[in-house]
Amino acid sequence: MLAWHWIGLAFVTLSVGYTVWCFNRLVFNRLRVAEAWSGIDVQLKRRSSLVPNLVLALRAYMAHERSALESLTEKRSLAQRNEHAGAGQRGLSETGLSNALTQVFVAAEAYPQLKADSNFLALQRTLTDLENQIQMSRRYYNGAVRELNVVVQSIPSNLVARLFQFRAAEYFALADAREGQSPKLGF
Repeated sequence: MLAWHWIGLAFVTLSVGYTVWCFNRLVFNRLRVAEAWSGIDVQLKRRSSLVPNLVLALRAYMAHERSALESLTEKRSLAQRNEHAGAGQRGLSETGLSNALTQVFVAAEAYPQLKADSNFLALQRTLTDLENQIQMSRRYYNGAVRELNVVVQSIPSNLVARLFQFRAAEYFALADAREGQSPKLGF
């Protein structure tokens, strides 16, 4: 009888220990996802704040490309409106902004005097660097989301996740895989 008491006590102790371990793992992963999202958010806000400067630099040269500039301004506004949306919705609007920026840079290729403008070149370099940083941040975020989602959805840690109301996180992804491809430039 005494042996069963010790076995029961050991089982309860192990169960509580496992629950604490799972809970701490869930908290760690949730905080890593939040930190990774913060990194993406900072880069997206930096990019969005550069768009008005880019539009000003381009207006003088690209009078015939008004629709591209209006599209860029519209996509930036949409991205700013979705600033507090979830990763999925934010990903859609930010993808639109990335595509609009790509279209503007492709259109700028037709203006040799613009390509020689130091302000435009500096903005273009900064935006290119930001796009690379956003890609790195997105990969880090999606990796953190994957780790959290594995713990939230795997047995038996999913029981602890459900008990403490942990939810799977949303990936920050392109709306259409083709949007991540480089544009085709025809010369």
